Amino acid sequence: MLDANLTQQLKTYLGNLKQPIELVASLDDGAKSREMRDLLNEIAALSDLIEVVEGADERTPSFLIRRAGAHEVAVRFAGLPMGHEFTSLVLALLQVGGHPSKASQDVIEAVRALDGDYAFETYFSLSCQNCPDVVQALNLMAVLNPRITHTAIDGALFKEEVDRRKVMSVPQIFLDGEPFAQGRMDLEQIVAKLDTGAEAKAAEKIAAKDAFDVLVVGGGPAGASAAIYSARKGIRTGVIAERFGGQVLDTMAIENFISVPHTEGPKLAAHLEQHVKEYDVDVMNLQTAEALVPARAEGGLHEVKLKNGASLKARTLILSTGARWRQMNVPGEDAYKNKGVAYCPHCDGPFYKGKRVAVIGGGNSGVEAAIDLAGIVAHVTLIEYASDLRADAVLQRKLASLPNVKIITSALTTEVLGDGDKVTGLTYKDRNDGSLHQVELEGIFVQIGLVPNTEWLKGAVALTPHGEIEIDHRGETSQPGIFAAGDATTVPYKQIVIAMGAGSTAALSAFDYLIRLPEEAQQLEAA
Repeated sequence: MLDANLTQQLKTYLGNLKQPIELVASLDDGAKSREMRDLLNEIAALSDLIEVVEGADERTPSFLIRRAGAHEVAVRFAGLPMGHEFTSLVLALLQVGGHPSKASQDVIEAVRALDGDYAFETYFSLSCQNCPDVVQALNLMAVLNPRITHTAIDGALFKEEVDRRKVMSVPQIFLDGEPFAQGRMDLEQIVAKLDTGAEAKAAEKIAAKDAFDVLVVGGGPAGASAAIYSARKGIRTGVIAERFGGQVLDTMAIENFISVPHTEGPKLAAHLEQHVKEYDVDVMNLQTAEALVPARAEGGLHEVKLKNGASLKARTLILSTGARWRQMNVPGEDAYKNKGVAYCPHCDGPFYKGKRVAVIGGGNSGVEAAIDLAGIVAHVTLIEYASDLRADAVLQRKLASLPNVKIITSALTTEVLGDGDKVTGLTYKDRNDGSLHQVELEGIFVQIGLVPNTEWLKGAVALTPHGEIEIDHRGETSQPGIFAAGDATTVPYKQIVIAMGAGSTAALSAFDYLIRLPEEAQQLEAA
């Protein structure tokens, strides 16, 4: 199961075990059970503190990782946690074995303080880059609090169960048998959802903070770059973000980040956060900005009002709120979201094996999605609004070579159809003659570009008709002391490397603005 390189790495990691652990295997005579037995035996052979024992569970094959002599400290995997979930397996082994987590002490104490019994189940797929965050967070919670249990389930291996519970996208979390959440969540988000007083506590803590020299709104590549460049200038820097990493977290393969031939979004996002935390930056995660009140006079304090009722003030702002996937905004789309309407082909594609799907959008992301899906599903229909595909020529040639792909251009999707539980098809209008057509299918993957996260800025700074923040070559907005960077702005190309450069430009411009303020303007705050 493990190659020589992976075996050596795992052996090194397992040297950090503090306490003995048991791998309790629930197996049958099937091929997957044989693979699981081989994997567990390979792991046990790497440490004297690991033992494989036989067990019984309703899901087979599965295995429990439990602390020897303290069986309430345990997590379960139903399926083989390889691919993106191999890291989840390694962390589970270490944490059950007593190796401390790197989570913040505040969050750890919040998990331990949760009052109640919580039985979590998470459905994942091995190709899902969003799933490990959820699996690892819930595994850690089960290790920290004996009243919490967690089972991570490979949806592709337990197909009958997936169909019965109507799981059509991952990660999907159930709590005590009922749907709890869907999509990427980190430890802080899960705790906040369980702890009803968490938002009020966070608001109280934020409200007590002094004004910042630079406050960055957004934690994607532009925001991270802006925070690092600001902090390196020695000025008081803060970052508020709904989720640190932003849209990069939803990106699978990144092959055009200069000097790094290949990486994945979640890995890059983790590196960004780690880099920011090496500096004196006050990072406030899970915070949503709702309104911006610019300073009344140059040199005064700008105010950002948050969804939780708190507000933050700063002498300069850098707006880097990024963008989100654009929706079709047609009847049925919201009703069947995660019930056949999906936005991540890498995450949810395996659930449509042998089925018919559509991809909406003929740009690079749409054509790449269609190519990937064609290797999994029975048939792909690609629907493009324009008269020609907009993807790179090399991608178009690859798509045209696939026998199970149909391309429809000059088509406007008008409705998502379903039976109440799941998608059954869609309708589109031929833009050439106005005729309506229906396509029967089981899944729809929407890939039609981005929309900037700037609705909360209307009336505060100048926006284009498309909602982008208008900036100049220095990242300056229409308001003195307020700068912007990244995909939320008028920068012509929405790329990670460009966003990072724009973030550094905005930070340097903000610093230059601060040091050039007249002395009387710098004293406005005190007045």
